Amino acid sequence: MNRSLIPFLAGLLVVVILALPQALYIVDETNQAVITRLGKYKRTIKEPGLHLKWPVVEQAVRFDKRILFSDADPGEYLTLDKKRLVADHVTRWRINDPLKFYKTVRSLAGAKARLDDIVFSEMRQQIAGHNFSNIISEERENIMDTVAKSAHEKSKEFGIDVTDVRIKRADLPKEVQASVFARMEAERGRIAKRYRSEGEEEAVKIRASTDKERTIILAQAYEESQRIRGEGDRESTKIYAESYGLDAEFYRFTRSLEAYERILPRQSSIVLSTNSDFLKYLNESVSK
Repeated sequence: MNRSLIPFLAGLLVVVILALPQALYIVDETNQAVITRLGKYKRTIKEPGLHLKWPVVEQAVRFDKRILFSDADPGEYLTLDKKRLVADHVTRWRINDPLKFYKTVRSLAGAKARLDDIVFSEMRQQIAGHNFSNIISEERENIMDTVAKSAHEKSKEFGIDVTDVRIKRADLPKEVQASVFARMEAERGRIAKRYRSEGEEEAVKIRASTDKERTIILAQAYEESQRIRGEGDRESTKIYAESYGLDAEFYRFTRSLEAYERILPRQSSIVLSTNSDFLKYLNESVSK
């Protein structure tokens, strides 16, 4: 080998060693790359792996393939019923066309700025067509679906695919919250009073019905007790009459003894005529 070629080959090897890191680049599964040569677009790389490019003159600009999100600052909107609404939204999106993205917005910061402008405009248009109460209740999902579809169409020119737009928080401005809450509290108080009044009315009806049933039950019970007592008295009278018929004198004697026991207490004095029928049996016992 000609010794004069050794310095040349050594220099060439040094150049290759220095240029090789700039000629090789890696695109992983989460990225895609746009290759430019002296600032002009050459090709798009979406397949992951190790790739080659011309060193120095070609540059690889990588963009994320995953779904990204943009968390916007709260904005103020005017509803159909002329109420101010403060809302902040979150936009989920991905880079669908790296070349368009590179030519129009260049970076993630530029993309977020464009997306925020688009979504703010669409939300302002949609919110202006609905009342405040509907926005924070049943119409919220439909409104955001419409905003997401419109933003998806308008963001295509930037190589962006908008997948979803959602409101994180929707509220009134701070300066009107106090008055709105006061009206809400008064309204809830009015509803509570109506419920209490209806409950009290129903309670009165229940008490009246219960008292009526109680009176009927007591009357029926009293009637039944009187009937049973009457039957008992009748049966008792019948038994007394039958007993009296068997031995009238003995019956009168036992009844008189019972009367003595009830009327004449122990260690007491009573003055009666000796001819009294009440003392008939006592006088007979003394005379005997």
